[in-house]
Amino acid sequence: MSSSNLETRSLLDELGSFEKGGFFDLGHPLLNRIAESFVKAAGIGAIQAVSREAYFVTVERASGDTGGIAPPEVGGAKKNRSRSPGLGGETNRNSVEALVMSTGKESLQWGIAAGMYSGLTYGLKEARGVHDWKNSALAGAITGAALGLTSEDHSHEQVVQCVITGAAISTAANLLARIF
Repeated sequence: MSSSNLETRSLLDELGSFEKGGFFDLGHPLLNRIAESFVKAAGIGAIQAVSREAYFVTVERASGDTGGIAPPEVGGAKKNRSRSPGLGGETNRNSVEALVMSTGKESLQWGIAAGMYSGLTYGLKEARGVHDWKNSALAGAITGAALGLTSEDHSHEQVVQCVITGAAISTAANLLARIF
C-alpha cells in the first residue's frame, strides 16, 4: 500500500481488516491463535473485574457498609468473601493501585486460560488430525488445572474440581456446537 492510501483509510476500514486477518501475524497459526485468544479474553477479564468492584462499591454505599464484605448470598447465608485487599485504602491512590493490581491479575488469568485452551485444541487437532470432543475434554481439563493452580489458596480438591469442570464445559460446548 502506498502511504497516501494509508492516510485515507478510516478507523472502520482498519477494524474491518482485523476480521479477515486477525490481530496478529506472528508467523505461525498456532502463535496467532494463542495471542488473539489471550488478548480478547484478557480484555473480558479486565471488564469483569472492574464491573465486579463497581458492584461491590455500589452495594456497600447503598447499605452504608464500608467493611469490604460481599452482600449476603441468596438464601440468607452470609459468605465472608472480601473484595480485593486494599480497595478500601486510606487514600484514593491506594484504592486505584489495588484496583489496577486486581484487574491485571484477573486479566492475566483469563488470558492465560483462553490462550492455553486455544493452543491446546489447535495442537491436538494438528497432532490427531481431527477436532472432536476428546480434544476439547483434554484441553479443558489441562486449562482447568492451570486455573485451579493459579487461584488463591488452592487445594487438591479445588484443582480436581477445576479439571472436571473445565473438561465438562469444554466437551459440552464442543458437542452443542455440532447440534446448533
